[in-house]
Amino acid sequence: MLRTGDGREFDKARVIPYAYRHTYAQRHADAGVAPDVLRELMDHAVLDATRLYYRVGEKRRRAAVDRLASLHFDRHGNRIWATAQALLDSEYARRAVGEVSVPFGTCREPSNVAAAGHSCPFRFRCVGCDHFCTDASYLPDLTAYLDDLLRTRERLTAALAAAPGHDGTDGGIDRWAAADAMPSQEEITRLRALISRVTAGLDGLTTAERTEIDEAVAAVRRHRTVMLGMPRTPPPSRLPDLPHRSAVGQERPA
Repeated sequence: MLRTGDGREFDKARVIPYAYRHTYAQRHADAGVAPDVLRELMDHAVLDATRLYYRVGEKRRRAAVDRLASLHFDRHGNRIWATAQALLDSEYARRAVGEVSVPFGTCREPSNVAAAGHSCPFRFRCVGCDHFCTDASYLPDLTAYLDDLLRTRERLTAALAAAPGHDGTDGGIDRWAAADAMPSQEEITRLRALISRVTAGLDGLTTAERTEIDEAVAAVRRHRTVMLGMPRTPPPSRLPDLPHRSAVGQERPA
């Protein structure tokens, strides 16, 4: 008799030849086989097809999170669990209900957690917020965001210099609007410092430890579904449909 992981009897109606292909893929995924290798084993033409089969098991995912526990940082770059080897079950439960993924880490701001990460009252200024923390698996995203801020700052500076304005404007845009669009030097400085602290934490590892961390990062990032990049301000609600002319005492045209 086939049973699921929690001991229940497996539905025999789901035992079909095609299901063995998924089982084959999942067993390889649980064993740590890389997606590109699994693509070759399954004879897929593109990697996207393999990703439909590939799932990171809960045990492996939890082991990866535990491995990254000592490399969690607050927004100041201070380690949160410097000596942690594994997280308690209570900590997993608290994280499941008390925090939400954001582009560069996790957020514990209550209203944003309640909105599944889509309603930050501080407009997603994560590196300036004490509700934010991150870990080594977000380092590529933090670095990409810093590069984006620097490119945006250079582009805006060049645009404002090329078209000096007058009457309270710079480059054809109000100064308050230009100041709001310009990435602040404080955010750039804070982000650089955070990246430096995370990188230093990785540089202090032995070769064997770094290999384990790299594998843990790969497992965590593969499972992660959060949108990368800064969230956009949601569009305004759709205006209600206006009543047809015939509804306000005028006949509908033939």
